[in-house]
Amino acid sequence: MDALKQGADALFILLGGIMVLAMHAGFAFLELGTVRKKNQVNALVKILVDFSVSTIAYFVVGYGVAYGASFFVGAETLAQKNGYELVKFFFLLTFAAAIPAIISGGIAERAKFWPQLIATAVIVGLVYPFFEGIAWNGHFGIQAWITATTGFAFHDFAGSVVVHAVGGWIALPAVLFLGARANRYRKDGGISAHPPSNIPFLALGAWILCVGWFGFNVMSAQTLDKISGLVAVNSLMAMVGGTLAALIAGKNDPGFVHNGPLAGLVAVCAGSDLMHPLGALVVGAVAGVLFVVMFTATQNRWKIDDVLGVWPLHGLCGTWGGLAAGIFGQQALGGLGGVSFTAQLIGTALGVAWALLGGVVVYGTLKAVMGLRLSQEEENDGADLTIHRISATPDREVSW
Repeated sequence: MDALKQGADALFILLGGIMVLAMHAGFAFLELGTVRKKNQVNALVKILVDFSVSTIAYFVVGYGVAYGASFFVGAETLAQKNGYELVKFFFLLTFAAAIPAIISGGIAERAKFWPQLIATAVIVGLVYPFFEGIAWNGHFGIQAWITATTGFAFHDFAGSVVVHAVGGWIALPAVLFLGARANRYRKDGGISAHPPSNIPFLALGAWILCVGWFGFNVMSAQTLDKISGLVAVNSLMAMVGGTLAALIAGKNDPGFVHNGPLAGLVAVCAGSDLMHPLGALVVGAVAGVLFVVMFTATQNRWKIDDVLGVWPLHGLCGTWGGLAAGIFGQQALGGLGGVSFTAQLIGTALGVAWALLGGVVVYGTLKAVMGLRLSQEEENDGADLTIHRISATPDREVSW
């Protein structure tokens, strides 16, 4: 029976890892459909290469930083319990690699290629797992302190704060250091629109992310005996709540409609194992409105050129999700209880502060040492031709 359980657990978390790995195709197509045609190849290449760099950084350094484990032992040791520790690494790697995928959307169309890969290695190897270890492995006694202070630990079941808020708030300094794309905000105060290049690809990316998210949330149980249908239905309700709220708040704009479900799913991650489905619906709806309102404010009022809106989508909706777990997880609102709003506030604030600090240090250093931005001529030509020497749709075919 033990062997059967070990095999089932290994398969369960492996399938979760595969589903979240597929979400990276969603990140790629969401960015591809949003950026201009001259930057589509770059969007595809960045996501794949960032994932590859993330794998090495997390295997060699990051997983050990978060969980104190090392893979520099014999394969016989690694294969114990059907290699469960290895597939757990795979599953958690897909979470870690989501951080550079999130950042990629914010800095699209004008960022240099190699500095971003260096940033990916540092963020996935050190910055992200440092907070991951605090939230999910009790490092430095911070969770114990929060529990002693508030009566409950900081709760983030599937990463509203640990993954999404951290990714979005790291991205904000990167976006600010880079500055807006050329001619995005005119000197006369006007705003030049850069509409999505391909709505079908944008929609495909959103759908892939939505489907993979059920692996992201449900498989966060990590063992088969802890699987919860409540997590699945709460994820579903938050997804549709975010969609409908973004539809109304965004006045039927297809970009908002397809980012709405992602906003809802980001927000529900933290408390998806605690909330009542109606609470999850409300959490998702608030996130959908939050994304539309704050994306509009970011672009129009503050003139921050966050191309895919990753700060409002992941940073702010992830922050809301961390807090919402402390509200809608309460038994008084139909939740399971065992959570404190004060604990959620402390843990969320720590995550945001650490992410901001990490973003400023990593991207500030790279800007000073290597520079982050393409030259004006390179940006005008587009990242596809500048970096990869080919466009998504070459004007002519090579004849033999």
